[in-house]
Amino acid sequence: MGRGRGRWAPGIRAAALILLAVAAAAGAAAGDPDPDELERAFPIVEPDHGHTKLRLSEQGLEAIRRIETPIAVVGVIGPYRSGKSFLLNQLLSLSCDKGFGVGHMRDTKTKGIWIWGTPVEMDVDGSKVSVLYLDTEGFESVGKSNVYDDRIFALATVLSSVLIYNLPETVREADISRLSFAVEIAEEFYGRFGQDVAFEPAKLLWLIQRDFLQGKSVQQMVNEALQRVPNDNGDKYIDEVNQIRDSLAVMGNNSTAFSLPQPHLQRTKLCDMEDKELEPLYVKRREQLKQLVSSIVKPKIVQGRTLNGKDFVSFLQQILEALNTGEIPSTGSLVEIFNKAILDRCLKVYREKMDGLGLPVPVDELQKLHEMANGEARILFDKQHFGKHHAAQSALKLEDEIKKVYRNFLLANEYQSSKLCEARFSECEDKMDHLQVLKLPSMAKFNAGFTHCNQSFVKDCVGPAKESYERRMSKMLAKSRALFIKEYNNKLFNWLVTFSLVMVVIGRFVIKFFLLEIVAWVMFIFLETYTRMFWSAESLYYNPAWHIIVSSWEIIVYSPILDLDRWAIPIVIMLSFGVLYWRCFGGRRKRGRGSLLPLYKNSYKNSSRPRSD
Repeated sequence: MGRGRGRWAPGIRAAALILLAVAAAAGAAAGDPDPDELERAFPIVEPDHGHTKLRLSEQGLEAIRRIETPIAVVGVIGPYRSGKSFLLNQLLSLSCDKGFGVGHMRDTKTKGIWIWGTPVEMDVDGSKVSVLYLDTEGFESVGKSNVYDDRIFALATVLSSVLIYNLPETVREADISRLSFAVEIAEEFYGRFGQDVAFEPAKLLWLIQRDFLQGKSVQQMVNEALQRVPNDNGDKYIDEVNQIRDSLAVMGNNSTAFSLPQPHLQRTKLCDMEDKELEPLYVKRREQLKQLVSSIVKPKIVQGRTLNGKDFVSFLQQILEALNTGEIPSTGSLVEIFNKAILDRCLKVYREKMDGLGLPVPVDELQKLHEMANGEARILFDKQHFGKHHAAQSALKLEDEIKKVYRNFLLANEYQSSKLCEARFSECEDKMDHLQVLKLPSMAKFNAGFTHCNQSFVKDCVGPAKESYERRMSKMLAKSRALFIKEYNNKLFNWLVTFSLVMVVIGRFVIKFFLLEIVAWVMFIFLETYTRMFWSAESLYYNPAWHIIVSSWEIIVYSPILDLDRWAIPIVIMLSFGVLYWRCFGGRRKRGRGSLLPLYKNSYKNSSRPRSD
């Protein structure tokens, strides 16, 4: 058995080592990439199948996301087959087989936009900055549209901190027209001095590669190329290029020019040569170019702050989305992308201001708050928005969004107002219905309830529904008052008739108070007989005597201190107990005490007078 374990032990150890190796490889794939694996170029943007629009490449984005320090970008643009990739390798001190791919064929080697995976760490104004070098697909190559070139150019312009415009020999008019998008961006985003900008402009470095360095300097060459060209025939294209020239001249403090001689006459063999084989003047100027780039490079600033790797990828995604919008890239789409976050902040300010007002409120009050909140949102937009010419579209969009939110507030205010007014109206309606069926009718109590109901409705019912509910309320109250007055006299008359009969019974059988019985009979006869013979029922209600009766009734039935309608039953019960007590225990008095009403006493039974017969 022990020998068996000995035979299997090497196999088990081998399997364990294999599992550990697989686990380590999986861990490396899931975690941070190996630094050696980043020592190469990665695509971050690739052309789509139609070679008209751009799409992101995830492997390059992962290389950027890991960067935690502020990022700066040195981008190189220019015609295809102009040596951009070789130039970047020279700036990075990389050989062709290790650095960016360099092609010697007629078609372009670089597709889309590529970055070098390992950033160059620099100290800029005392802060550590990671500088990414960016290679772009050359324009004017075969099989591509001008729109695609414009998107590549525009994306490189926006992403770069230093934009090297690599041109062979001289500056052509077509090279100037290529900068139209950069000029538009400059006019839209960089013309707001003293305020935060969407992103700081890239330093434009005109790099002219030529064989001769005598005569005019490259700066003179660039300045002459930017001079306006006479246009006596009114050619539209010349006018457009002249406008670009004017704008570039204004941006002169943000650009510089540099010349670089050809490294060697045998250009197809440059990748196989070392520095000692290259032209000494080229090597010297190359090192000067490195120093120049290092001196002007700055961290990428977007909306007032630097970008780390994750921020830069998010920024790239936004820019690419804007440039892919529509058939052609436009600065207007870029402005909308940058202003989107600002619009959200402005709408948030507006909503927070409006939410501070509890609904419902009067319409004029809501309108006043809307104007104030709208003013604050517009002030914030004017202070923070991006774009000079295209910002008007974002302003209109903000206005439309605020109108939508305000309409929602109007609808909510109307709903809450209707809900509240309906509740108060129903309460008043129930109150009026209750006053119609009082056990003891009282005009004073009805008027008090009527006034209280009307005042509470006027106080509590606010908002746009108040006017319509006030009309309903007035009709309901008028109808209730008319109905109450109509029933009030009839009920009071019936109550007085009933009261007189009850007093007759009480005066005769309960307390045997003859005077009370007589008064009760007089009231009953007056109400039932006299009024029917001489007055109509309606005319009775206008008689002064009836008014005296009504006033007396109101005093008895209702007062702010005592509401007899509420306490009628307890009072009747208490009086009944009192009368019962008096009847049961009140007869135990001395026989000598006489009655106030001897009319109902049998005086002959107890008389001591002698009979006369």
